[in-house]
Amino acid sequence: MEEGRLCQWSVCRSLLAIVQWWGFNVTVIIINKWIFQKLDFKFPLSVSCVHFITSSFGAYMVIKVLKLKPLIVVDPEDRWKRIFPMSFVFCVNIVLGNVSLRYIPVSFMQTIKSFTPATTVILQWLVWRKYFDWRIWASLIPIVGGILLTSITELSFNMFGFCAALFGCLATSTKTILAESLLHGYKFDSINTVYYMAPFATLILGVPAMLLEGNGIMEWFETHPSPWPALIIIFSSGVLAFCLNFSIFYVIHSTTAVTFNVAGNLKVAVAVLISWMIFKNPISSLNAVGCGITLVGCTFYGYVRHLLSQQPPGTPRTPRTPRNRMEQLLPLVNNNDKLDDKI
Repeated sequence: MEEGRLCQWSVCRSLLAIVQWWGFNVTVIIINKWIFQKLDFKFPLSVSCVHFITSSFGAYMVIKVLKLKPLIVVDPEDRWKRIFPMSFVFCVNIVLGNVSLRYIPVSFMQTIKSFTPATTVILQWLVWRKYFDWRIWASLIPIVGGILLTSITELSFNMFGFCAALFGCLATSTKTILAESLLHGYKFDSINTVYYMAPFATLILGVPAMLLEGNGIMEWFETHPSPWPALIIIFSSGVLAFCLNFSIFYVIHSTTAVTFNVAGNLKVAVAVLISWMIFKNPISSLNAVGCGITLVGCTFYGYVRHLLSQQPPGTPRTPRTPRNRMEQLLPLVNNNDKLDDKI
């Protein structure tokens, strides 16, 4: 009887973790798109910078003030040699995600971000010469095919937004791969990752944002009919972006790797559906089919990775990430490898 109750509680906890993760993730994506499209605040660098600032403050409050998470101490020298390069790639990843969201629909952007597993495998194979089982390569076929079909049939196609999303996938893959070497020896969770990287990202992005978008923001502030409520929405998106990082930490510790993979792909489908209901961007039937094929391919890819990770030692297989290091490889917010997630 007691075991049954514990099992029910475990299932309920997993469902609650997934739902709150979906809620924060989809809300951040929709609000960012709303900022660019409805508020006419067409400044992705500044939006990203606001997210970095609020996430820096949020991580400080959680670790230093509320002490909800223990601080992982990093050697001062490693902060510049290891954390700073990671922060630069992390910053590029977030900015490219927001730039793509500025120019293309949420549905198209989310589908392109699903290309991240393919770019990760290809980069590791080309640059690091890592071996991958043939089943990994086979699982990439529907992902690539779905992306091609979606791109060809996208009714709101924009080359600049498409390239930003595609290079965002490369940045996410680079960040994931670099984390294995640069962060070796540090078992970062999502909150400590934000604590160390977000301030560096603010430092990196602050000056370019002011130089490239400062005059435009001043003009927007003077011409917008209600700038102060709009600014509240913009800063709220930053708060929600930080909450998303916290929700990632919770969902990882409440679900299995397989559940996490499936939930991540379903999350993309939910984001696409809700964004279509709100923004009414046109989606052709072939475009929807392409998106579906991509998500099925991503789910199959995750399943194959899981199967290969269960093979006994000595069996040739693809490199895998141990469970206790999964968090350090998560994309922190942005519009998501499967986690997507955006600071």
